[in-house]
Amino acid sequence: MDNKVTFRTFKTGDYEMVSEWWRWWWKGEIPVKKSLLPQDNRCFIIESNGIPVAASFLYSSMGRESNLGYLTWTVSNPEYKERDRRQMLELLITSIEKEAKEVWGIKFLFTVCGNKHMENIHRKLDWYIEDSSPAYECFKYF
Repeated sequence: MDNKVTFRTFKTGDYEMVSEWWRWWWKGEIPVKKSLLPQDNRCFIIESNGIPVAASFLYSSMGRESNLGYLTWTVSNPEYKERDRRQMLELLITSIEKEAKEVWGIKFLFTVCGNKHMENIHRKLDWYIEDSSPAYECFKYF
């Protein structure tokens, strides 16, 4: 990757942009309501040369007995056609893993992949994936 990559949290206008991505990928279905998303400091975007490529969302259950995180609703920009698209998705997920562990103290992170492509990305990133078909549930211990 010979580009400037930025990993950041949500800013003004990001929810509306990501909602359009969901509408495209989900064939017009209603996007996730903003009120159901985590706070903006746990809503993440990855950019390549200033172009938003993908987003994902980190929920956490923190407490004395639970340091659990849930990564969900990962979505990519349908207009981003560059060859590094998959690499950018991988970088988004590994950046969230690092944030979850180092900033939020999460020790166990899980997700439900919506398709085989996301399952393969998680497999490559050393997430545990049940060997069944479809194997959409993935998790990782830190």
